[in-house]
Amino acid sequence: MMKLLQGKTALVTGAGRGLGWGIARALGQAGASVCLTDINDEELARALSDTKSDGSQAFSLHLDVSDREAFHAAVEKVVDTWDRIDIVVHNAIYMPLTLFEDLTPADWWRQIEVGLGGLFNAAKASWEHMKAQGGGHIIGIASGSSKKGFKEEVAYCTNKHGQEGFVKALSLEAAPYQIALNTIGPGKPIKPTRITWAEYDSLSAEEKAQWADPVELGKAFVWLGAQPPSRFSGYRFDAGTIADTIAREGYDFEFSPEKATLLPEDFYAAQRWYANYPD
Repeated sequence: MMKLLQGKTALVTGAGRGLGWGIARALGQAGASVCLTDINDEELARALSDTKSDGSQAFSLHLDVSDREAFHAAVEKVVDTWDRIDIVVHNAIYMPLTLFEDLTPADWWRQIEVGLGGLFNAAKASWEHMKAQGGGHIIGIASGSSKKGFKEEVAYCTNKHGQEGFVKALSLEAAPYQIALNTIGPGKPIKPTRITWAEYDSLSAEEKAQWADPVELGKAFVWLGAQPPSRFSGYRFDAGTIADTIAREGYDFEFSPEKATLLPEDFYAAQRWYANYPD
């Protein structure tokens, strides 16, 4: 992979397995120094080992993203270690499949605090550092649940819809500081979050083949993290679409929404909104 992110630093939440694992590895392979975080220490250790095996500079931290002070401490550790924080990817999620009638207030708030509260904490923790250094990227994770509703996913869909609104609104306030806020959806089928490494390792090659390679999808995060923050902010991208475009045309592809998202009409609508937003 091209070293597009040489000299950059990144923090990825929920990096112990799945998409977060792939994002962290892709960022590292592109030259970024990466802090991997998760609440599962065993899986986090495996992810760190995999990332370092690529030759990447990396360390890991136990992090509950709903803990505001802990998130601030994690960002401070990145800055203390590498002098800056360029990319924060909030991938961590808690999503038990629960019918609304069985959804307790405690479980509702836990899901909101991780999914949406974690993105708030990511932005708050990195905001002043990114302002001081002249910019950065804060990236949430989109999905089909960002646009649609699904049974047993009331809290999860609320999180994903909320993340879209968060980046769209905050992007307007962040623009003067060159801080970009966007979301990236997988854009292709990925391993369900609930499947652990141990469960995944026991699956057949045929079963594993039904899901996209998270490291390949991670290339979309490399591409976005390499863009000047002033170029794109407030948008939703899709990793599978971008990864396919990179495979065809390389990282320096001539941009059009059709090459970067499953929802190009939404992208065009957002462009019109920002272009006409009053100063």
